[in-house]
Amino acid sequence: MNDDRTAADLIGRRTQQRATVLTALIHSDDFASAQSLHARLVAAGKRVGLSTVYRTLTALAEAGRADMVRDPSGERLFRYRPSEQHQHYLLCRTCGLGQPVDATLIESWAAQITDASGYADVQHTVELTGTCPDCTRVRHTTHTDNTT
Repeated sequence: MNDDRTAADLIGRRTQQRATVLTALIHSDDFASAQSLHARLVAAGKRVGLSTVYRTLTALAEAGRADMVRDPSGERLFRYRPSEQHQHYLLCRTCGLGQPVDATLIESWAAQITDASGYADVQHTVELTGTCPDCTRVRHTTHTDNTT
């Protein structure tokens, strides 16, 4: 894919609604579900349908311009990817905070499996979840307060 193609070129038919979804995702601080992004847009007075949000986020993920992870309930969460470089995240199961991680070993392992198997066009999904330091502290403090 050409590096000079923008994310807007990759989301299918260009409409104002899709551009609005893309802009909202770009300005999101962290991963967002389609429902939460839609709710933010509606609260801001934007007229965008939930199905448009879903379609746009899915198109961005398929084009490699959005990272997608699943929360503990299985809901898909999206984060804008400014370049085509694939990224992995460690996702907090409590608050949803996503932190990029160095995935050199994962990428190397996937490449070795691809080479050894003879498969082509191999894709992979790695889900790393845990509890972030802030949520761990809160849980520990709450647990300690409840036992005294």
